[in-house]
Amino acid sequence: MRNLLTFAFLFIVGTSYAQIQTPAASPSATVEQTVGLTDITVEYSRPGVKDRVIFADDGLVPFGKIWRTGANAATKITFSTDVKVNGAALKAGSYAILTIPTAESWTVNFYAFDAPGFGGYVEKEPTASVSAETMELSWKLENFTISIHNLKSDGADLMIAWDTTGVGLEISIDTDSAVMASIESAMAGPSNNDYYRAASYYYEADKDLDKALNWINKATNVDQPRFWQVRTKALILAKMGKKQEAIDAATQSMELAMAAGNDDYVRMNKKSIEEWQNM
Repeated sequence: MRNLLTFAFLFIVGTSYAQIQTPAASPSATVEQTVGLTDITVEYSRPGVKDRVIFADDGLVPFGKIWRTGANAATKITFSTDVKVNGAALKAGSYAILTIPTAESWTVNFYAFDAPGFGGYVEKEPTASVSAETMELSWKLENFTISIHNLKSDGADLMIAWDTTGVGLEISIDTDSAVMASIESAMAGPSNNDYYRAASYYYEADKDLDKALNWINKATNVDQPRFWQVRTKALILAKMGKKQEAIDAATQSMELAMAAGNDDYVRMNKKSIEEWQNM
């Protein structure tokens, strides 16, 4: 009898902990993207169309009604630095995104994030509220999708799309101020690599090329200059219109790259030399 009772107890305990695992109806997703010097993370759920009418007066997402922008919980977006979204300023931190779709445009509200549930945000005043015109997709998107596109050093586009409808938000970041502050700080006691980074940024950002050349000269004025740094020197000289000096620098970079076994830089320098010789 005791053995029978023990078996029954173990059977009940074992079955009480057994769980059937099934796929989530709206799988969770995370988007992580660095834009300039800013890290952006989006955490959300991805419901499917499943032969339903999505955006409509009587759709799954009714026009004019506030929506959690996904499923299960409020969509969460996190910025590691201050940004602007469609011109509206947002401090570094996490925000819940709730939207109000209509046929022509969406109102996109950002609330300081304090809980995953979306209901508590509805009665609150958003930290920022922006409008975005809708666009008709050229394809049908089965699962709700948030993505980050058109990356630049000072911004990107946040795309929210589902079914055949999408909206885009412009994220703007003051990367230049952060880089300039970093350069000014590093120049108090710069290394060769600091000079190279500063020169490269000035070249890419179309800033003072005389200052960029001064820095890259300091970076490469060593016994064993790096071929990629000398390559940058050639590009700066070319942008300044100093063709022959650019060719000389590219030739040096190509020879250094050959010695290092880097065929990519050999090809790039050879192409540049030919292009500048024919100008």
